[in-house]
Amino acid sequence: MADTSKTPVPLTVSRPELLEDGSDRAFRQLVHALFGFLARHEAVRAGHAARIGLAGIEYSVLISIGHLEAEERSVSVNRLATHLHLSGPFITTVTNKLERLGLVSKEPDAEDRRRVKLRITAEGWRRLSELAPAQRQVNDVQFGPLSAGEFRLLNDIMGRLIDSSERALKLQAFLADPPASERGPDALPAIAEGTPKG
Repeated sequence: MADTSKTPVPLTVSRPELLEDGSDRAFRQLVHALFGFLARHEAVRAGHAARIGLAGIEYSVLISIGHLEAEERSVSVNRLATHLHLSGPFITTVTNKLERLGLVSKEPDAEDRRRVKLRITAEGWRRLSELAPAQRQVNDVQFGPLSAGEFRLLNDIMGRLIDSSERALKLQAFLADPPASERGPDALPAIAEGTPKG
């Protein structure tokens, strides 16, 4: 049997900014730390949601409607989908469930009858108000290590990573289909820069 103990492990990134002395170890540490954080953050979200009788995504949609309604007065399905980085049809499915639960109401937009305005009902606000004291304590602890400057920087970084992740997903799909032999030589850079395939 061949000795593979000294076989070099392929790099997972190639950009110099993501390498230290030619190693991708720090990058892999970051990715695994993100997995750890996201798993714990999802558990925190699920705990907030369970406290008011909802699933995690239902809670996220409900509280997002509330904050957008307070800040912008009018909340559409498309605006909510953009805010949460989710698809319009998925948001429609969740808001329909929240409507059946009596937590969200839908009404035609006076300025555009094709659009629907989302509002939180009195019961929806009651549940969010009931959650708020515990929610504040938990969120303060979870994000307690951040200074004001670090918080602003992290917020900015996350926005940029969401955008680049969308491009990465398009590139991944492009590389999977069609086979490399059938791709044109100029297509790859366009996908990597965010230009939709086709």
